Amino acid sequence: MKKIIGLLFMVVLFAMVAAGCSKEPMPQDRLEAYIKLWNEQKFDKMYDYLSEGTKEVISKEDFTSRYQKIYDDLQITDLKLVFDKPGEDEELEKDQDTVTYDFSASMDSIAGEIKFTHKAKMKKEERDKKNNWYVDWNTTYIFPQLKDGDKLGISNTTPKRGQIFDRAGNGLAVNGQVYEVGVIPGKLEGQKEPVIQQLSSLLKMTPEQINKALNASWVKPDLFVPLKKVSMGDTERIAQLVALEPVQTKKVEARIYPYNEAAAHLIGYVGSITAEELEKLKDKGYTSADLIGKRGLEEVFDEQLKGKSGVKITIKKPDGATEVLAEKPVEDGKDLSLTIDIDLQASLYSELVGEAGAGAAIDPVTGETLALVSSPSFDPNQATLGFSSDEWTQLQENPQKPMTTRFNKSYAPGSVFKPLTASIGLKNNTITPEQTMDIKGLKWQKGASWGNYFVTRVHEANPVNLEKAMVFSDNIYFAQTALGIGKDPFIAGLKEFGFEEESDYPFPLEKSTIGKLDNEIALADSGYGQGQIQMSIVHLLQTYTPFVNGGNMIKPNLLLDVEKTEKPVVSPEIATTVSSLLRKVVGDSDGTAHSAEIADYPLSGKTGTAEIKQKQGEKGTENGWFIAYNTNSPSVMVAMMVENVLDRGGSQIPVKKVKNVYMKLK
Repeated sequence: MKKIIGLLFMVVLFAMVAAGCSKEPMPQDRLEAYIKLWNEQKFDKMYDYLSEGTKEVISKEDFTSRYQKIYDDLQITDLKLVFDKPGEDEELEKDQDTVTYDFSASMDSIAGEIKFTHKAKMKKEERDKKNNWYVDWNTTYIFPQLKDGDKLGISNTTPKRGQIFDRAGNGLAVNGQVYEVGVIPGKLEGQKEPVIQQLSSLLKMTPEQINKALNASWVKPDLFVPLKKVSMGDTERIAQLVALEPVQTKKVEARIYPYNEAAAHLIGYVGSITAEELEKLKDKGYTSADLIGKRGLEEVFDEQLKGKSGVKITIKKPDGATEVLAEKPVEDGKDLSLTIDIDLQASLYSELVGEAGAGAAIDPVTGETLALVSSPSFDPNQATLGFSSDEWTQLQENPQKPMTTRFNKSYAPGSVFKPLTASIGLKNNTITPEQTMDIKGLKWQKGASWGNYFVTRVHEANPVNLEKAMVFSDNIYFAQTALGIGKDPFIAGLKEFGFEEESDYPFPLEKSTIGKLDNEIALADSGYGQGQIQMSIVHLLQTYTPFVNGGNMIKPNLLLDVEKTEKPVVSPEIATTVSSLLRKVVGDSDGTAHSAEIADYPLSGKTGTAEIKQKQGEKGTENGWFIAYNTNSPSVMVAMMVENVLDRGGSQIPVKKVKNVYMKLK
């Protein structure tokens, strides 16, 4: 009896196992697997889940490439498909061969978020004598609105670029118009060669460039073929161009720089994005059609000025109708308001024309930058329209380097640095205003260990106190002062003034540096602004602000409505002492800047001549410096550096030019 029961048990168990092994796949399991592959964007594997009817309509290659192209073109990211899978105990009706389930999808695209819910139809089919469930796919699975025969389209709306204004609202970089010059090919008949030669001369294009444009595949005899954009202010050239019968012009939008060379290095210009630039910026929404800032503030603030393109994804129907799938509205660029006074900017630039150098001005009380000038300069309007190869070659080969921005570079400051040494010496009690030094002759060295090296001065005086040293710009006095301060306290004092500090000034500035004070000669030379001392003209202005603010150094700013930032670096007493000495440099008849004296407009300031040479005894070059402010009303502080002033006036060249600027302000 036990054997019979055992045998029956085995039979039942075998039947149950056999039944389990022969259980057909469930449609929800198959759809779940398909959705998983979809989330992973494994389109080739998804194809294996499609019904036979679907495979007759679309090949695996077309299915895979279509999904891939759409997702690439629309820049689909963060894809998430959700299928609320029914329980395993869901019963299917006998002989049921189709079932439908809901699923949802969300994703980010070039035009923003796309979300939809849809129904997936699962179909039972027999393959290789086995039943299984397959997705009865059609184009609506990509997007529910996308029917067979429909096409996806992407359109972009270019944002208006933000404009740049000075403190009074004058446009420094504005959106305006230029003439686009072109020809109607059909009108060239019988005069093609002479017209092309004239166009070549007027547009500064080679005949080969013009013929290439005329021979483009899309060109037809009656179509306008654009050749070059020309400024609307170039009236004489426009008149010569339109006198040629085949030539036509039309107005097109363009970036305009009303102040031309005077603000070119500060503002910069825009141009077409290069492949290299696009590779760096593609993740920030830039496209191959974008114009981007190439220099100056146009480049520094490009993302803010550029704005964000509007993008619309549409589904185009065979009958011409369209349906919007996703849309991201255009965001115009934001304007930039500067502290710059364009009239002062233009005045400084006019003084520097013909020279290589830099000029800058700030309000030393508020820290607002009023002017930033670099000379020689270039025409930003021509730069944004495109230099010809000859024009570009001339700019590159010009020995004065007009494409070099100088106001953000660091240079040896020479004697304009001496008030800093004086301030540190007074603060450390190394010197006092009354204390004198016994200095004889025009050269000095500390001892025989200096070999053949001497510190030299121009004006002989003995004894020398701080006032005489500043008025006569005595190198030996300040060399001895630096040695008296000592290496470490001298470095610490300079760091208080911002040396070796990375600047967060809106226009990137080279860091002002101290260099290696690895011997006494280096320390002595640094005391009068030589050695390895380097500073930018903007930082120079900053370091003079304590002398008009009771010892507080004001951080310079370039954008309007920025909160004033200051820190104490010397005592009010030291600030007053140094300021009174700077007044004597101009006001005293023996002062090195006395030629800048203006009746009823007292200036305080300091001259400087920085030697640029490899070693003592050889003939190098010199840069001339002058920095000044109105003693009684210090609302404008001006600094200027002129290169290569040796044997032609030294620091008196910038002294005269800065005086001219103040004469216009008087």
